[in-house]
Amino acid sequence: MPLGALRPSPLVEQATQHLRDQITEGHWAVGTKLPGETTLAKTLGVGRSTVREALRALAGAGLVQARQGAGVFVIAAEPEEDWPTRLRRAAVTDVYEVRMLIEVEAAQVAAQRRTDDDLTVLHTAMDRRRQAANASDAEFVDADVALHAAVVAAAHNPVLTGLFAEFVPVLRKGLIDLVELLNLRAGDPNHGDAGHAALVDAIARGDAEAAGRSLREELTRTLAQLHAM
Repeated sequence: MPLGALRPSPLVEQATQHLRDQITEGHWAVGTKLPGETTLAKTLGVGRSTVREALRALAGAGLVQARQGAGVFVIAAEPEEDWPTRLRRAAVTDVYEVRMLIEVEAAQVAAQRRTDDDLTVLHTAMDRRRQAANASDAEFVDADVALHAAVVAAAHNPVLTGLFAEFVPVLRKGLIDLVELLNLRAGDPNHGDAGHAALVDAIARGDAEAAGRSLREELTRTLAQLHAM
């Protein structure tokens, strides 16, 4: 696709897209030095500041790299995927393994840091999970995820909370598929109640070891079922 003058409307985005297309379509191969800012600005019909912002965006996507005194070079033919995109494309079993590493640790920390307010939230989430036993599979999974989110929140670590939130969309879909495909709630609409009750009780007692053990056992069983799907 040849370069051409741009229409006056968000110019940085347009310039970024045109330059990105040149790279991803192979017009500028990996290792190629890009034309200078002045040349690009003239070709695209924009100012140098617009070209500079576009190059910065391409560098952020992992496509180009500025080398001091040498210029800007193409370092990849495809942009790097952001974290949410990687999670959406990942196998649910891979996501679940990472979830186990994060959430078991969070449960242990939660047992040490939980407040009275956290315990109120946990017991409320546990009650709602039990109430959802009479609801649809999707509603039951949502209540289950909400309980686990409450456990992570009780660790009072914003990084852990943020990581878990990133996993939730992929986990939710995988768990709904698991419950529906294996018909897990056919004989027990409140599937996993005992394990979750033990988890909440361990956190309430401040028993970090028991909290981590209860959650690890619960998640290990679920992961085995996901692998078997």
